[in-house]
Amino acid sequence: MRVVDGDTIRVRLANGRTERVRLIGMDTPEVYESEKLERDVRESGRSRAEIQALGRLASDFTRKRLDGRSVGLELDVQLRDRYGRLLAYVWFANGTLFNALILREGYAQILTIPPDVKYVELFVACQREARENNRGLWTR
Repeated sequence: MRVVDGDTIRVRLANGRTERVRLIGMDTPEVYESEKLERDVRESGRSRAEIQALGRLASDFTRKRLDGRSVGLELDVQLRDRYGRLLAYVWFANGTLFNALILREGYAQILTIPPDVKYVELFVACQREARENNRGLWTR
């Protein structure tokens, strides 16, 4: 497995194919120049440099926990997003859901896109905990 950024990874499936996987239910700040970076700047009131720095923190968080590891993927209702990425929840062998972990640690925020809402209540609780404890992106 290889980390692309905080919410996108590349995994080698059991059949040998490599897939880009977008993590369901959460979103991290943008690292690369893109429309999304510009939208994040407008919506957050933060500078481009600040958002990219937060994006690097989120990417580092994901990289430290996922790079080179074997994980399980759980699909929800939609198989792919509009960019052709496989949509999945990422599970560690010990039963930890990475999508929830990154929210709880404050390196992502909730992004719910129906019909993929299986863990939305858990994700809301994780983000609330991060905000209340000023973790990650919620540090001011």
